[in-house]
Amino acid sequence: MFFIGLGVFLTLYVSDLDGTLLDTRAGLSAYTRRALVSLIEQGVLFTVATARHLVSVQQIMGDLPLKLPVITGNGAYLSNLHTGLHEFVNGMQKGLCESLFVLMRRHGAMPLISTSTSQGDRLYWQNLNNAGMHACVQDRQKTGDPRLRQTKQLQSHLGDQVVCFTLIDRWEVLAVLQAEIQMLCGEAVETHLSQDIYSPEWPWLTVHDRLASKDQAIQRLMTMHGLTERELVVFGDAENDVRMFKAAHRGIAVSNAIDEVKQHAKQIIGAHHEDSVVRFIETDWRGGTPPLNARHYQGEAAHLDVKH
Repeated sequence: MFFIGLGVFLTLYVSDLDGTLLDTRAGLSAYTRRALVSLIEQGVLFTVATARHLVSVQQIMGDLPLKLPVITGNGAYLSNLHTGLHEFVNGMQKGLCESLFVLMRRHGAMPLISTSTSQGDRLYWQNLNNAGMHACVQDRQKTGDPRLRQTKQLQSHLGDQVVCFTLIDRWEVLAVLQAEIQMLCGEAVETHLSQDIYSPEWPWLTVHDRLASKDQAIQRLMTMHGLTERELVVFGDAENDVRMFKAAHRGIAVSNAIDEVKQHAKQIIGAHHEDSVVRFIETDWRGGTPPLNARHYQGEAAHLDVKH
């Protein structure tokens, strides 16, 4: 831990949400909520980087006194949690969006399209082709997501600032589509194929602009807010966290993280439902001994210590 004088901390902590900071019910436990309020009020620099949209993050943790913007949409947005205003939005080029949409429809896939407009953010859907898509839309209807719009023609919205395409289907279908998208677009896009931890039978494939990633959004946040000299400590569990683990000074994996995340971690702590992230921060910023359930990496022995 680094200090300048008393009470001025030189570490920025950034945590993923689902599978990392949130519990099994996709919420903050009472302990984690109280601990985060206390830590932030004492001056600890903390924020989150998540695939969720700002609306969802506000519903989960809008009462927390965060002083830094949150990173949402896998790095597509940098936003003020309290006002709902975006400090930065990383959209996709219109021609690229049109080519992607043609490819998706050729495969029979019907995406959900996230856009950002002067009237606000939108999440458009046309047809719901499977139970996974139905569950996604129904969940947003239940929570009153103001972005949600049904449309007769998805392609009519490709002229807006498209931020993300989201496809929900069987793994084998999405894996083929992801491979073709990468062949078509190369490094122009960032794609993530992962299981929904709450409905693992219906994985999600998201497609963003190449600059929309958690690591690049964190760098933008640090630059815009004068934090480039800070130590960066990140927490995560899934494939979309790997790049920020590579960019951080310390990557801390929860024990339920996938193997690739653990391989890039400096340390493994307890599971996401054990308040492990805030317990680590509470100890770490005081310069104390890490929690007993943490496993440290030291050279070659690090990989032998990981239990897959």
